[in-house]
Amino acid sequence: MSDPSSSTASDVLTPQYTPKQIEEFNKELDGKTPQEVLVWAIDHLEGLYQTTAFGLTGLAALDMISKISLDREETHLVPLVNLPRYATPLPRDCPTRSNRFRHVPRPATHLHPPGVSTAEEFAKKYGDKLWETDEASYDYLVKVEPAARAYQELGVRAVITGRRRSQGADRADLKVLEVDERGLVKVNPLIQWSFKEVKEYIDKEGVPYNPLLDQGYRSIGDVHSTALPDPTNANDAGERSGRWQGKNKTECGLHSNYWDMKKRFEASKAGQGEGVAEQAPAEPNGAA
Repeated sequence: MSDPSSSTASDVLTPQYTPKQIEEFNKELDGKTPQEVLVWAIDHLEGLYQTTAFGLTGLAALDMISKISLDREETHLVPLVNLPRYATPLPRDCPTRSNRFRHVPRPATHLHPPGVSTAEEFAKKYGDKLWETDEASYDYLVKVEPAARAYQELGVRAVITGRRRSQGADRADLKVLEVDERGLVKVNPLIQWSFKEVKEYIDKEGVPYNPLLDQGYRSIGDVHSTALPDPTNANDAGERSGRWQGKNKTECGLHSNYWDMKKRFEASKAGQGEGVAEQAPAEPNGAA
């Protein structure tokens, strides 16, 4: 990619399985435990990675993969791709530094926007509080483009996510396996678990987690999109009610249609003239 909106033939992956096969696999995997889904994914999917910002569900999946790897007497079987947050009010230590995950390699790569690696650098290059002035460009630059670039560089063909049906909105009808518009397979091993079940697993197994969860937070993202959940919406569908409060929005863009997000970014660039378009230089060579 020569700039944040460029595309190549490698943006589209050769399918690992036909739609009919994916449909049959979903029938087979529906009702399976998260551990059983993970074992299936490890044994059947090429280029499998776990994308995680170390949220609670992602940590549960990481711990399960860790146990599967140890049981097989192998190194950690699913490499990590970390999703950094910008100006996030959380401890930034990677949980893989803890003794619990001492055998897990550090993330294969950290997803950063083109040419920057910190919130300060991002503000200088693309504008302060871009999420307020141009949310489409912010989502594309911070989540969508870095993920696409990392997946291409690493040869990612399938990813394990932490999404669950009980989170509601766009996630309510999730299947265990999905294939997105580029051919990327998404594995959702904990779709049948509630937040309570995830937290019970974390507590029972002694998995380290972000202490903000003990203050009432349930879904944690960037500082501007993270607040305590709506106390009047106590069910799991309100788990993400603390995200993007006051906006008709439930996703950061990472699980939205890639081509739609790209078109919105390009349209924003064209409309701004000297705005984001001028400030988006060629990306550096190598992994972000």
